[in-house]
Amino acid sequence: MADLKAGGIVKKGQEEGLKLAISLLEEYNLPLGLLPLADVVEVGFVKSTGYMWIVQKKKVEHKFQMISKLVSYDTDITGYVEKKRIKKLKGVKAKELMLWPPVSEIIVDEQPTGKIQFKSLAGITKTFPADAFAAGQ
Repeated sequence: MADLKAGGIVKKGQEEGLKLAISLLEEYNLPLGLLPLADVVEVGFVKSTGYMWIVQKKKVEHKFQMISKLVSYDTDITGYVEKKRIKKLKGVKAKELMLWPPVSEIIVDEQPTGKIQFKSLAGITKTFPADAFAAGQ
């Protein structure tokens, strides 16, 4: 784990951590409401590899109203950020019927479709309007 974080920028606390998380979403053209974080302990990012990690005090469940989708964010979230994509994502699950399959990848389609895809390890891919994940949603 420490090797993955080598050379990373680390921000501690809710305010600084949230700023870093939002700046990463902006920089990589991802919807700003994608990570509704609470009680952030630490956010880190290694520019050379794209590795990102987020530590929160407690698990957060957030309902994206526009698409009526409940998403669970674990206390530890990790993944690799690229332009319009987060891959090898861990710590995020979306409720599907009675199951909570983990989301392993998030891909924002190139404009003008305005769509975002969520892929799970179980092979499930769901596509939603990207603006359902805009800031404030």
